[in-house]
Amino acid sequence: MFKQMKSDIRTVFENDPAARGLFEVVFTYSGLHALWGHRVAHALFKRRWYSLARIISQISRFMTGIEIHPGARIGERLFIDHGMGVVIGETCEIGDDVVIYQGVTLGGTGKEKGKRHPTIGNNVVIGSGAKVLGSFTIGDNCNIGSNAVVLRPVPPNSTVVGNPGKIVKQNGERVRDRLDHTNLPDPIVDTLRSMQKEIDQLRAELHENKQDQQQARVSGAVVSTTKEE
Repeated sequence: MFKQMKSDIRTVFENDPAARGLFEVVFTYSGLHALWGHRVAHALFKRRWYSLARIISQISRFMTGIEIHPGARIGERLFIDHGMGVVIGETCEIGDDVVIYQGVTLGGTGKEKGKRHPTIGNNVVIGSGAKVLGSFTIGDNCNIGSNAVVLRPVPPNSTVVGNPGKIVKQNGERVRDRLDHTNLPDPIVDTLRSMQKEIDQLRAELHENKQDQQQARVSGAVVSTTKEE
């Protein structure tokens, strides 16, 4: 247990350049407190002491602003930076060397039973405000951008940004966007063009009708003159 706690403290120093000393880290880092509280709650949860596990997790949430369900499985060297507003669901699984920033949600999309929360691979960074929702896997060595909303599996070595989340880089190379953002369709312009086309067709039909009427008048006058003669 103490060996694991030392590893957690070392992880803070490796990921946060603002960490100045052991005393400061142990007594002021809410992410570290939430992680230690979860380890106790998870141990009770595995022994089916569900109510006591939830009580401990709720106390930890009150003290740190970080909500981690006792059933969540968390790997080694997780670092939660700042952490306020972080939510980690019951069936969520987190690998080793993961970094999570404030406001992140690792949640579900409904009231389904069973596995309903994401699986996070190793060496993943999840930016502040990101939402990863559903039962799918985020591959190893991925970066989830701030405020991204991820609803689908992400392959390893990928960078995801936007809402909905879109892969913009994979295996060190940029992923070309199939949509040309500089030539996006304009529905108003398209509607006006369609209306103009219909107007042109109506004008052409009117012009043809006028010509037909004029020809009919000319033909009628010729017939009348012939009869008079």
